[in-house]
Amino acid sequence: MARGKIQIKRIENPTNRQVTYSKRRNGLLKKANELTVLCDAKVSIIMFSSTGKLHEYISPATSTKELFDQYQKTLGVDLWITHYERMQDNLKKLKDINRNLRRQIRQRMGECMNDLSFEELRCLEQDMDSAVRIIRERKYRVISNQIETHKKKLKSVGEIHKSLLQEFDIATEEDPHYGLVDNGGVGVGIGGGDYESIMGFSGAAHPRIFALRLQPNHTHNNHLNNIHLHHPPPSDLTTYPLLE
Repeated sequence: MARGKIQIKRIENPTNRQVTYSKRRNGLLKKANELTVLCDAKVSIIMFSSTGKLHEYISPATSTKELFDQYQKTLGVDLWITHYERMQDNLKKLKDINRNLRRQIRQRMGECMNDLSFEELRCLEQDMDSAVRIIRERKYRVISNQIETHKKKLKSVGEIHKSLLQEFDIATEEDPHYGLVDNGGVGVGIGGGDYESIMGFSGAAHPRIFALRLQPNHTHNNHLNNIHLHHPPPSDLTTYPLLE
């Protein structure tokens, strides 16, 4: 029984259309491979389905670029000339934009203004005034943020200082000699009046008790001088950690 002749027109059913495309695509690729093997031909096929999927075939002995180059040489045409011209036009526009931007930068630095008209100078002045206003507003915001940050830090340090003072007061009520030490026991004592303590901060977050060595009285001068001949005098300021 003879096969009926298929009418060549677009298949409306999407499923049938895709099935037909797959079958005929495979047949076409098979024929292209047969031409390559049997006839030593250079064959290139590029196909896109209705869904945009790419299928291609190229003879193993060549490449797509070689075939395009041979095609252009044989026909004497340049397939890329239009694209190249568009690229050149785009490059020219970019160069013009770059040149204008460089000129505007130089003008804002007080250069290249000899050819500017009065109106252009006035517009440039307005632009500069607007830029200065924006920069000044930004500067004030930064300063304001820094002030608020320092206020918060100062408040935190003040609270720590207050808390430490309260703890120190409680500790000194329990022990009057809290925080005072004998610096080696040479001619002085804890209760001898040769040390005076104050409270302070070393750095930003390390509270300490400072023991200050006071000027020795006359009754100790000779004894201390003899000691200093053999040992260097101790520092007038000795710090002891309050909280570690």
